[in-house]
Amino acid sequence: MGATPVRSLYHERPDYRVDLLPRTNLCTASLDGIRLARSGACLIVDEQDHGLVVYFPRDAVDLSRLEPTEERTVCPFKGEAVYWRAAGGEGPGIAWSYPEPFPQVAPLAGYVAFDQERVEVAIGKGRYTGVRP
Repeated sequence: MGATPVRSLYHERPDYRVDLLPRTNLCTASLDGIRLARSGACLIVDEQDHGLVVYFPRDAVDLSRLEPTEERTVCPFKGEAVYWRAAGGEGPGIAWSYPEPFPQVAPLAGYVAFDQERVEVAIGKGRYTGVRP
């Protein structure tokens, strides 16, 4: 038997919202005072029924401080997530990404989020881009 395919529920719940909000705010993620990520080009993900989550560009994450786990989860609105834990640590992952997100949230590819209950994520000041509505 093969693995159960990852299935999107967007067709069953067209009202469900997952908004990807690009920001220029300088965001950081730290664990026990050690910086894991820093970027002024993050996505703030505002998903219905969830809190706001900061997603960092993968190249802004210090992957030398993380190690991949075998853990996988499936979100019916984002796709299959892969996880990392603190390097040399044990237990569940503290960071995740969606390598092949569903088309509705395709920009998530290449971004990494952190468990904001275990990792300190800070959102700093944004920078003016010269664009006003």
